[in-house]
Amino acid sequence: MKVGYIGLGIMGRPCVINLLKAGFDVTVWARRQASATALIDGGAHWAPSVAELAAQVDVLISNVSDTADVEQLLLGPDGVATTARPGLVCVDMSTISPIGARDIAQRLAASAVTFLDCPVSGGEVGAINGTLTIMVGGDAAALDKVRPVLAAMGQTITHIGDSGAGQVAKACNQIAVGVGIAAVAEVMKLAQACGVDPAPVRQALLGGFAGSKVLDVHGQRMIDDNYAPGFKAKLHQKDMGIVLDTARELGIRLPEAERVAGLIGQLVAQGEGELDSSAIARLIWQQN
Repeated sequence: MKVGYIGLGIMGRPCVINLLKAGFDVTVWARRQASATALIDGGAHWAPSVAELAAQVDVLISNVSDTADVEQLLLGPDGVATTARPGLVCVDMSTISPIGARDIAQRLAASAVTFLDCPVSGGEVGAINGTLTIMVGGDAAALDKVRPVLAAMGQTITHIGDSGAGQVAKACNQIAVGVGIAAVAEVMKLAQACGVDPAPVRQALLGGFAGSKVLDVHGQRMIDDNYAPGFKAKLHQKDMGIVLDTARELGIRLPEAERVAGLIGQLVAQGEGELDSSAIARLIWQQN
């Protein structure tokens, strides 16, 4: 299969590298060709436009910022739908609105293009190592077709359900991670307030029922006071906005998600949106 890739940021670049390593014929597009230079040197092809990319591939992967970006790339005046061959499968690995994902899938279907919402978890490390968790919404047969492509980038590939279901799972993931970070920050705060070194507390908890990836990775970040991003706060803020917008449309309250979204928003407002979102620990530690 010929694979196209749009979005060559912190996640996209290593994903393309892994696709090339797996032997796929990969063509890329980005707003700035300079961002693709190393990938082209490594064997990827360059497409001068989104429309030209869509015309020559069997699978097109997008990994961009938000719902509006995905809509523009796939359905805009010079987007994928204008030139896509019937049977093209669009795999969107962005984190976007579940409702938006369903709408995009319906509109692309009119052009005989199948849309799979495939948000991921695992961060930059997972992208580099090819161990991403991929949550898939959409047609099961289309997933079977592209599964070898996804397997070059991810270790766990789960079909959640119909279109939008992958994004629902990702929204749930972002709640669990955000609330988990807040809980770990409070663990550290209580240990320090009691005059106990939080490092062995973390180690002990990792061996018990409280053990988690969040405690492992982000707990260590907090001990080291090192918030170099695996996942930037400004992106987590965007994702939590999707969570809360979806909850409002459904008429439900998610109080813990609201609290964490407020902390992440405060972090970004202070000009620290480039830090890892686990830096909200600093705000929690400052609270009485």
